[in-house]
Amino acid sequence: MSIKFNPKNPLLSISIGIIFLCTLIVFLATGASYSAIERASLWVRDSFGYFYLYLGLGCVLLLLGIAISPLGKIKLGRADSRPEHSLWAWTAMLYSAGMGAGILLRAVQEPVFMQQHPPYASGLEPEILALEFTFYQWGFTAWAFYGLFAMVVGHVLFVRKKKVLVSSTIADSFSNKMARNGIDIMTIVTTVFGLVAAIGLGTSQINGGLNHLFDGGFGLGTTLLLAILISAIAFYSAWQGVDKGIKVISKFNILLTLGLLFFVFFASDMGTILETFWKATWHYLIDFVPMSLALGNYDPGMDFLTDWTFYYWAFWLAWAPFTGIFIARISKGRTLRQLLLGVLIIPSLGTFFWFSVFGSSAFQLIENWGSYNDEFGNVFSSLFVFFEYYPMATALNLTTLFLLVGFLVTSVDSAVFVLSMFTDGGKKDPDKKHRLLWSAFVLLATLGLILLGNARPDIDVLVAVQKLLIITSLPFAVFMVVMAGIFLRGMLRKKNQ
Repeated sequence: MSIKFNPKNPLLSISIGIIFLCTLIVFLATGASYSAIERASLWVRDSFGYFYLYLGLGCVLLLLGIAISPLGKIKLGRADSRPEHSLWAWTAMLYSAGMGAGILLRAVQEPVFMQQHPPYASGLEPEILALEFTFYQWGFTAWAFYGLFAMVVGHVLFVRKKKVLVSSTIADSFSNKMARNGIDIMTIVTTVFGLVAAIGLGTSQINGGLNHLFDGGFGLGTTLLLAILISAIAFYSAWQGVDKGIKVISKFNILLTLGLLFFVFFASDMGTILETFWKATWHYLIDFVPMSLALGNYDPGMDFLTDWTFYYWAFWLAWAPFTGIFIARISKGRTLRQLLLGVLIIPSLGTFFWFSVFGSSAFQLIENWGSYNDEFGNVFSSLFVFFEYYPMATALNLTTLFLLVGFLVTSVDSAVFVLSMFTDGGKKDPDKKHRLLWSAFVLLATLGLILLGNARPDIDVLVAVQKLLIITSLPFAVFMVVMAGIFLRGMLRKKNQ
């Protein structure tokens, strides 16, 4: 049952070595590490923010172009194969892995912030502009980053029959094994840091919700127990595999999310919600290109872009490799057209309606109050405060806590599954020993950083890890351009043969 750390498995041994070394440096030189990460993340956003904008628009247009072209007919698998998972199960899994707890974190806080602080002057009503810009940051571009990796990796896995590794996407053009291993190691390290940040921040929000719901009393011990609980459930899910674990929990998450969504929808002004949803979606579609390029009147300015859009784009990019690989893994039997249009449109529209329901309802509350005193300003407690103005507030808040746990579990279990595929030789069904190893390692790293953050209240260690993802997103942004170019060249060559 032992997993050998030897030169025959460099991805495992080197990745764990790098992660351990980075963690050790953070523990021994916390202040200096935080300052270095802060400066580097700001430099990436300031220097490459507009490149991220252009890349995002390019990814959306590329995926749409491939989807409607003859290339869209290419099937991931045999020509006579059927989709491995139903549309419902497929959508539940990709959404749980790709967004998850984020839509709970920002459901009320972000639309209200955009309403109170409009990104730019516009002839639109503040509420419509707020929702439009929120859609922009959670819509097509984020899913295009995921979709590009899913398309290329899915083609490598199910058409070209190669290993489930990011390096497999460029293997035919780059023969240097060290360089290819470096790409895979970078993916593994980034994924682990992303998981640590997700678990740490997610447990902090759950802890905040418990304190809001039960009037305090939940501290560090609760946060540590929550991290252990989430990691244990995620390990069990990853151990069971896609069909018996990840799929089941993902379906449960989406059913609970839909229940929460429609409760608020029917308890609010449905006519206003539907009207703002259609208006904001329409303006998002017609304004998408100038917003994506921050052109003219659609430019919010460098400060706003740095705090919001550049940050979001860097975060989506950092999560794109493992999320895209997981989406590819569950997309066997679908055509590229089904994959790309499904990834771009279905979760985006669902997200737009989600923000319309919660955002519009929050706008109505503020209008009824007559003034706004930043009641929804705290990202960790805004949704819990919002539910206090609805019937069955306690039940709604408890449901939100369950959903937070569920979404965190599906983000962690899908990432653990992908990490295991990487370090088990690129197998699409990795050995369970690898799933156990990565679950344990991620948990230990998370507990260590939570403890460090508690010991250093002057430094937000978890936010530092989150900002570290912005730094690691830069090489992925460059890699995506190379990967897309190699993929298109190969497809066009094959078509012309």
